[in-house]
Amino acid sequence: MTASLPAVLTAPAKLTLSLRVVGVRGDGLHLIDAEMVTVDLVDTLQLEDGDEVTFVGPHATGLEPGDDLVTRALGLVGRRARVEVDKQIPRGAGLGGGSADAAAILRWAGFEDVEAQARLGADVPFCVWGGRARATGIGEVLEPLAYEERTFTLLTPPRHCATAAVYRAWDDLGGPEGANGNDLEPAALAVLPELVRWRDELGEAAGAVPLLAGSGSTWFVEGSFPGEGRRVVRTLHPAPRSGR
Repeated sequence: MTASLPAVLTAPAKLTLSLRVVGVRGDGLHLIDAEMVTVDLVDTLQLEDGDEVTFVGPHATGLEPGDDLVTRALGLVGRRARVEVDKQIPRGAGLGGGSADAAAILRWAGFEDVEAQARLGADVPFCVWGGRARATGIGEVLEPLAYEERTFTLLTPPRHCATAAVYRAWDDLGGPEGANGNDLEPAALAVLPELVRWRDELGEAAGAVPLLAGSGSTWFVEGSFPGEGRRVVRTLHPAPRSGR
């Protein structure tokens, strides 16, 4: 992709299908072993000449321009642009919305320094890569996996899960193993016990045990179960990257 203006960029959400916490680095960051996929829930970024980042859409509330990953990504690649981000990915939902937006800027600029990407956020390297991958380290070590066409139903509560708070709770709980394939689930429930309500709501609709997406707050099941408050998504192929 050529970093020309104007441009319209898409930023797909990521869904973490499994997550094991396998250690803690000396700097306090947690080491994971996770399977991630991109899905067709996307933010859209419109870039023009200028120097301003604004947010619109149903999930723009609470985002502070100037203290966001889009601004930081532009700084990392040494570019200026007026960017309007249409936020369709809920915030604090475990779907990598901010990381996806930053990754869109990095793909546009052809920026492939994975270590620098990870300094923006642990999910950013995967969001740049896209598709399906095993993520280890703090999320920056990626092993591509074969694309699988799959459908999931998401239910995102009107509650935000702060990733740092969930990891702190995981530490405080003594590093529990999640029974449903996500080690952060017990910690997220400790931080926001009311998440059980939405887990059980989705489970009743789907007839299956929902999984927590990343550090939460989104619950998901495989299959299509449309209904109020639920969103059906499908997996996407990897995003085009320079050098491919």
